[in-house]
Amino acid sequence: MSPRLPPQGDSVDAIPTVRIEGNAKQAIEVGRNRLLVAGMFFAVAFTLVAVRLVDIAAFRGGGEPSVVRESSATVLKTGRADIVDRNGLLLATSLSVPSLYADPKEVIDVEAAAQRLITVLDHLSAAKVAAKLKATKRFVWIQRGLTPRQQYRINALGIPGLHFQREERRVYPQGSLTSHIVGYAGTDSVGLGGLEKQFDGMLRDGAQPLKLSLDVRIQHILREEIGRQMVKFDGIGGAGVVLDANTGEVIAMVSLPDFDPNLTGAAAEDARFNRATLGVYEMGSTFKIFNTALALDSGSATMNSGYDATNPIRIARFTINDYHAKRRWLSVPEIFMYSSNIGSVKMALDFGLAAQRGFMGKLGFLAPLSVELPERGTPITPSPWRRINTMTIAFGHGIAVSPLHLASGVASMVNGGIRWPVTVLKRDSSARTVGKQVISKRTSKQMRQLLRLVVENGTGRKAAAEGYLVGGKTGTAEKPGESGAYARKALLSSFVAAFPMHDPRYVVLVMIDEPKGNKESHGYATGGWVAAPAVRRIVSRSAPLLGLLPMDEESPEIRQVLEIELLAEKGRKRLASF
Repeated sequence: MSPRLPPQGDSVDAIPTVRIEGNAKQAIEVGRNRLLVAGMFFAVAFTLVAVRLVDIAAFRGGGEPSVVRESSATVLKTGRADIVDRNGLLLATSLSVPSLYADPKEVIDVEAAAQRLITVLDHLSAAKVAAKLKATKRFVWIQRGLTPRQQYRINALGIPGLHFQREERRVYPQGSLTSHIVGYAGTDSVGLGGLEKQFDGMLRDGAQPLKLSLDVRIQHILREEIGRQMVKFDGIGGAGVVLDANTGEVIAMVSLPDFDPNLTGAAAEDARFNRATLGVYEMGSTFKIFNTALALDSGSATMNSGYDATNPIRIARFTINDYHAKRRWLSVPEIFMYSSNIGSVKMALDFGLAAQRGFMGKLGFLAPLSVELPERGTPITPSPWRRINTMTIAFGHGIAVSPLHLASGVASMVNGGIRWPVTVLKRDSSARTVGKQVISKRTSKQMRQLLRLVVENGTGRKAAAEGYLVGGKTGTAEKPGESGAYARKALLSSFVAAFPMHDPRYVVLVMIDEPKGNKESHGYATGGWVAAPAVRRIVSRSAPLLGLLPMDEESPEIRQVLEIELLAEKGRKRLASF
């Protein structure tokens, strides 16, 4: 019997194959177990993280630092807050800019490096740059606040030892337009003038923009018109204000010359001086507004009263004259319309020293204004307050206030007799602001009639803006000289107005410092020739932007305001019989 052979296909490798398959299954099983353990580990880890997040968010949110909270009142802070006008137009903002510094130890050739640097920074001197690069310190500033182009060009020089550092820089997109109000900040973003200084802490910590009462459109018009008159009459300076008569908000305020807050280092001292709030001046005949209002309000005079303005008043070594003397008895409306110094003095003597001083205090003319600016002038008042002071203050001499003081006072005379606190911040319509009654509504109405009369028939005819019913008062004051005497050719010419006079909304003041007469003005440099035309153009250009449309000045309700003309004529005829 022959031996039996294994089947065809069977081989000696069959048993090892079975063993290999068994090892693979074991390896898979081990891997599965390891993955299971790893998965459990990650599940536990993620569970712990989730528990911790819930603990922080739900139970410890008040005690842990966070970037953003759920409260809508909290906003992410991104640096010094912006400043904007009442319509949200940007007046001041902060940008991240490169600044150049050097490590003198790394500079190889100091002289060559300095010469190459000034090819980019041509406002620097090579000697000063070289001196910095020779310093023994490891850090010296070369130039702060570079432009991207300057940074690129300096990088291209390839000078060893020069480095850049990012810094925050304050930028003023409107340039010099609002410089005296917004102010300026220094290199390290520290407020040094204007609102930047007044609200430095709040601007540093706040994320919400500081919203001003200014309207850049009106600011531009005011600045342009005052600058135009300065050039035309060769003035050394000027100031102007547009004030909301019913809220005390400053809509526009200008002081010329001004400066660019982006380049404060180049600004002259005179340009930094704020004539509108820091400067105090004897405002001349514009003060007859307050003199007349006090006489009417106190009852010492009425619209039918009259005073003898035939002869000048002599007191001690002084003589009080009228500029355009009528040399007769004048009614109260005529005294105001013709701007009679003699008549105003006699009115003041009737109500007396104590009443005058008290009224100046009620108007805020004895102390700096509470406006939100660090540059605020202190009025110059008599001490002691004598009878002669009462007489000169009646026509605007012997007391000095800022132009903003004057505009605020006039607003109180025309708005129903209420003195509102002056502000350069936009008032919240929901906030309650309390005004102070300084004259009666009846007296305020009479003052509106008198102010309109000046523009219709008096010294302010050149301020008449057709359709807007302007009323106002001229002022021409001689400036005190160094010796204390008044300089006849150094004038301060102004015009203060309100419009529309049947329901005043805004007060406008223009003041030109030391104007010179020209051929067009027949050599005169008075408020009527210099400032009144500027007021007319400011009103005509601004009123449509402020939402005021031209009106029919012959309508019955408007003619009611103009009835004072008949009263003035009646008073003149009655006084002529004396």
